[in-house]
Order: sequence, then C-alpha cells, then structure tokens
Amino acid sequence: MTCQLFALCFDASRPLPLARFWSGLLGWETTEDPRDGITLLPGDDTGFRMRFLPSQERKVGQNRMHFDLTSTSVEDQQRTVARALALGARHIDVGQRPEEGHVVLADPEGNEFCVIEPGNGFLADCGFIGALACDGSQEVGYFWSAALGWPLVWDQNEETAIRSPHGGPKVTWGGPPLMPRTGKERLHFDLAPPVDGDLRAEVDRLLSLGATRLDTGRDEAGRVPMADPDGNEFCVLTPR
Repeated sequence: MTCQLFALCFDASRPLPLARFWSGLLGWETTEDPRDGITLLPGDDTGFRMRFLPSQERKVGQNRMHFDLTSTSVEDQQRTVARALALGARHIDVGQRPEEGHVVLADPEGNEFCVIEPGNGFLADCGFIGALACDGSQEVGYFWSAALGWPLVWDQNEETAIRSPHGGPKVTWGGPPLMPRTGKERLHFDLAPPVDGDLRAEVDRLLSLGATRLDTGRDEAGRVPMADPDGNEFCVLTPR
C-alpha cells in the first residue's frame, strides 16, 4: 500500500500561538502528542493533520504552497477574512490585481493564504480548505499522484492537480515559471506508511518514482528526509 499524507508541517518560531491561530480559523482541535508535537486534528474531511514544529530560521520570501479557503457567499468570505484578522492575520500584497475576487492574507508568522470568492467551480465540492496551492512543475504533480495514489483531477497547460479518492482539498501545481528559492521551505509534507507497512520499502518506492534522499547532518530517528523532483523537502515517518 502507498503512503498516506499524514500531516502538513509548519516551521514556526512560536509553534503554539501559530497552532492556536489555525485552530481558531479552521475550527480544528489542538492536541500535543509526545511523538508528533503540537498538532491540529481535522474536523472535516480534509484527511491530514497540521503539525507545528519549532524553528530558529526566519521566513525569507514567499512560501511555495498556501491554502485556498472557500466561501459560500460574499458575506461568508467577509466573515472568514474578519475572523482571520481578529485572530492575528494581516492583509498582504503578492501581486494580485484589484479586479481579482480573492483576498490574500498572511498568518501571524507571515505564511500566505487566500480566501477565495464564492462561485469558484474548481473548488466547488472541496470543503472549507479548497486547495493546497503549490508552485511546481507538471512532473512534480505526476510524482505526487503516484506517491500518494491520488488521481489527477487536472492536467492542462503544465498545470496539475490531484485529490484523494476520499474527497477533501485538492493539491495543485501551477506549472512554469517556478518561483526562485529563497531559503528553507516553511511548509512540508509528512508521509507515513500504514500500520502494517514498511518504512524502508516505502522509501525505496519513492526513490524509484523520482524522489531523492536528503542528508541533513542530524539524527532523524523515526523519519527519513527526502525531496520530490522539484527539490521540495518532505519526510517519511514510521508506519502509523
């Protein structure tokens, strides 16, 4: 069996306050686990957790992935924006045009996210988290489709998207040109084989699909750092 997308991880200078921000915005429960640290458990069909990991590295440049949050009406969009601002978000400019209907915000540590206007057909049945929108190549979309066993739901003009067969958000890649790298990514995926799976076999399978293994110079007990074909870091955890 293939790995599951176990968690989306945020590097954070203050993990607990950042977790509380996203808990308040998404309505997810916060837990603290000895193995996984500060974690949010999804309260909907999103399917993956959010983990918040301590980091001393500053955020430099724009993240290569961000959430697109959906709205059912203009009033609903305004309520989400107001709630985010009250929790500590701020408006930011990433080059969006005035005529575009989405609102671009940053969380308290500067991680970008968008509140999408109502009527977006592409995200129509995806829930509040409509998409995890990523900067990436067509090749990396194909890689993640095979890595997770999620079908392609979009593949046009070098833009790709995948979605779990069980529903939840889409994961999208915008195709070239790719943004320049400006430092270590603040967000990354944690994958995990199922309880009866094998970590080494799963690492070998991901290598055969085009991933590379990373040498971080640190003891990484219980997790194997890797990178996808675009060089984005992810980790494979012990079975769970």
